[in-house]
Amino acid sequence: MHLHISNLNSNFIESDLQRLFSKYGEVETVELVRDKLNNRSLCHGFIDMPVQKEAEQAIASLNRTTVNGKLVSVSRVVYDPAPHASWTHSRNA
Repeated sequence: MHLHISNLNSNFIESDLQRLFSKYGEVETVELVRDKLNNRSLCHGFIDMPVQKEAEQAIASLNRTTVNGKLVSVSRVVYDPAPHASWTHSRNA
């Protein structure tokens, strides 16, 4: 299950994300989103947990809790397969 965490402390690093979520089960990957120009954290990230029950426990336990002094939000990432209007808009229309 693909999860998103937001409002992280700017000092949080990938190993912190790994440690935080591994308390609830297996973590396949973690990605801390960073500014492409200066590599600073944008204070949110993504976590892949292969076992749905463990991912749901992580969401239930961590969502709207304080982590390193910041109230974080944790949610499941839901993909929208429908194309966005801007992708299908014709310039000649």
